[in-house]
Amino acid sequence: MKYKVPFVNYPLQYKNIKKEIDATMTRVLSNGDLILRDDVTKFENSIASFLGLKYGIGVNSCTDALIFSLLAAGIKRGDEVITVSHTFLATIASIVHCGAKPVLIEVGDDYNMDADKIEAAITKKTKAILPVHFNGRACNMKKIMSLAKKYNLKIIEDAAQSLGASFNKQKAGSFGLSSCFSFYPAKILGTFGDGGMVCTNNKSFAQKIILLRDHGRATKDKIDCYGFTSRLDNLQAAILNVKFKYFSTWIKKRRELADIYNQGLSGIKEIKLPPSPKTKGLFFDVYQNYVIRAQKRDKLALYLKKKGVETIISSPIANHKQKALKDLHRFHLPKTEQMAREVISLPLYPELTNTQVKYVIQVIDEFYKTK
Repeated sequence: MKYKVPFVNYPLQYKNIKKEIDATMTRVLSNGDLILRDDVTKFENSIASFLGLKYGIGVNSCTDALIFSLLAAGIKRGDEVITVSHTFLATIASIVHCGAKPVLIEVGDDYNMDADKIEAAITKKTKAILPVHFNGRACNMKKIMSLAKKYNLKIIEDAAQSLGASFNKQKAGSFGLSSCFSFYPAKILGTFGDGGMVCTNNKSFAQKIILLRDHGRATKDKIDCYGFTSRLDNLQAAILNVKFKYFSTWIKKRRELADIYNQGLSGIKEIKLPPSPKTKGLFFDVYQNYVIRAQKRDKLALYLKKKGVETIISSPIANHKQKALKDLHRFHLPKTEQMAREVISLPLYPELTNTQVKYVIQVIDEFYKTK
């Protein structure tokens, strides 16, 4: 189906920077610079510097970034890690893959970890907190960091959706022992395949990640540990280096479009909106996703589709309610479950026009007036 307003528009973004992308790909392929070459190093340094950190290590995905971070932090079988159910499953899966137990707590109205719920979930087995900066908004890290210090817990930040966001003028991903990022195509800074990164200020921690991503090889001849194949491809890094030049401009445009959404939808009582980009305070949001909570959500999604608007319902079933994940069924998270029934993501990307956004607003308004 061809949408009047698609959820993402990869071809248009490519068209807008085609000359630079094509020239970069030609250079990399002509030189045969494919694995762990200078483009990877340049991109790692750029992201680390952007966050105000010393080290960035490119890996295959944010999922691997999370697993490697937990392993490097010493998380092992029997340990507990506190996180949320309202997230992409990879957050929880990374804990399980390390042999540890995820402990899931509620989120607040901004879809991020409710810091007031953390302390009650801490036990003698708790070794880390894994906050998720969701939808382009940073968690309230003040209390999270305070609790981590009080109970001597490691902080691994899942910042897959929030590169560029900040809390109290500090970048999401710069608070904990490490942070994990995704460069999946739909991200604000996305490549043409999979990609991820671990960032940290800790040298020995960074060295562990470097070993884990490349079979534990300290050199060609020396193996320090068992590892994995999880290197950020040099070609993808080169593409990301091109796109990173536009990153701040793209965030600015997303915030402008989010403001149009907020203004246009504010009078519809059946929906709840994300915080406005004009709201003054501790948060700077980048709007990786523009998510609303809607009454009659499923019918709204069908109506939008009928009118040519593509939307995404990311988690129609909360992770801890998935039938196959029986180890998570013990958690009672009514707010998370309600959100799963109500959330819907609207199209939001820099190539989207103001006219298209206003059309989406018009269709949503029509739905609630007629239904």
